[in-house]
Amino acid sequence: MHSIFRLTLLSVALSAAMAQAQTQRPDFAQVQSRAEGHVRQFPGLSMHGADHRYHVRDIVVDADGGQHVRMDRSIGGLRVIGGDLVVQTDRMGNLRAMHHTMRWQAGATGKPTLNAQRAAMVVTRTQDGTVGKPELVLYARDQVPALAWDVPVSGESADGTPFEKHVIVDAATGSQLDLWDDIHTAAATGTGKTIYSGNVTLTTNSVSGGYELRDPSRGNTYTINLKNRTSGGTIFTDADNTWGNNSTSDTASAGADAQYGTAVTWDYYKNVHGRTGIANDGKGAYNRVHYSRNYANAYWSDSCFCMTYGDGDGTSLKALVSLDVAGHEMTHGVTSRTANLTYSGESGGLNEATSDIFGSMVEFYAANANDPGDYLIGEKIMVGGGSLRSMVKPSSDGGSADCWYSGVGSLDVHYSSGVANHFFFLLAEGTNSSYGKSPTCVSGNTRVATGTGTLTGIGRNAAAKIWYRALTTKMTSSTNYAGARAATIAAAAELVGTLGADYSAQVAAAWSAVGRN
Repeated sequence: MHSIFRLTLLSVALSAAMAQAQTQRPDFAQVQSRAEGHVRQFPGLSMHGADHRYHVRDIVVDADGGQHVRMDRSIGGLRVIGGDLVVQTDRMGNLRAMHHTMRWQAGATGKPTLNAQRAAMVVTRTQDGTVGKPELVLYARDQVPALAWDVPVSGESADGTPFEKHVIVDAATGSQLDLWDDIHTAAATGTGKTIYSGNVTLTTNSVSGGYELRDPSRGNTYTINLKNRTSGGTIFTDADNTWGNNSTSDTASAGADAQYGTAVTWDYYKNVHGRTGIANDGKGAYNRVHYSRNYANAYWSDSCFCMTYGDGDGTSLKALVSLDVAGHEMTHGVTSRTANLTYSGESGGLNEATSDIFGSMVEFYAANANDPGDYLIGEKIMVGGGSLRSMVKPSSDGGSADCWYSGVGSLDVHYSSGVANHFFFLLAEGTNSSYGKSPTCVSGNTRVATGTGTLTGIGRNAAAKIWYRALTTKMTSSTNYAGARAATIAAAAELVGTLGADYSAQVAAAWSAVGRN
């Protein structure tokens, strides 16, 4: 009891000291002077120059008296975008650290080639809204500091949300360097009662009178209801932030599936491959559900940067908003922004296979008990069971090729994709796995695998890392299966440090197992 009492007194004293440290803010002018002194004393740490000036924007005082002084920077009288820094000191004022993102020192520059009026005209051609007065700045976000115009644009989005954009225009070339919006919409947590994935958490957007099916945390991805039309449509809205009823009787159920699919796909690419959004620019795509009537398909369109889902014909296909279909369609967008594999011949098969591969990987990543990961494509949307395609044995659908042969490029791309799908499964899981036995290919001009060779898989995550690197750094628009073999072998060799092993021999063996030597 005695020791408990002493601990309680110590806790009270410590709490009082912390409160006193937090409430007694130091003299502002003294803090600024000391922080600027550190900046000038250590120009290598702060990227300070002779014509740099600073303005204190915020001070954070720790419980122990340490200080974090946040300062904005100007050079030659021009505001530096990306030039802000934080000076961290201990309670005695000694420098502990400096935090900033500038990578190059900068000094005063000359006059802009592009004047303010021309900068405004450039922005008028690309942005809706009212263009305000441009401000000449130095732009230093992840690049050598350069003269630029910060052109404000204000207006209202189609859904009524106002915007206050900053468009950064290079003052020498007129090219757009950056764009952001100072209006930050409020994210909310809703529940999606999906058709295929059960009840899931959705990040939605708060609007007047309720919520809309828009995700501010993932590039403002949103979902609209086409109401069985082929154009137009409106974004889903809801009063209680619960979307759907796990059935097609509520049109929002399919919307919840689509929105969930885009969220999981976004997270997969970001967290596994470091890719932020389909185009790797932080911008979200959008979904269109309930397209036309009895439309038994789904597709990605570059022109609208969106996914479109039909409700199925009711006889062979149900609503096409399952998780692997969402990952498949969004991956077409990734491919178009990287290798841009032409949608015909062997490159077209590789394009389709890439979407099947990552559609399956998105399903595995989700770890959703209602739709567990597998190597079947579209198994949830089939009336009466089955799947659209199988990566274990592609020829089981009656049209896809298990093996490469000289005429495989003449098949429809959804069938020629079987070669790469089969390769990926063998590389990831091997010939014998819990997902089934996958036969190898024998020599000869045949599309169906009948061999009995044995391979051991390297794991799906390693296989996906190799395929992604090959897609984004090696393949080009006309890559064929021979080129894909070379690209993936090279990618495996380059990923030794990341994967912890050199899997290039296993990659080569998996290609040989599907007949592409």
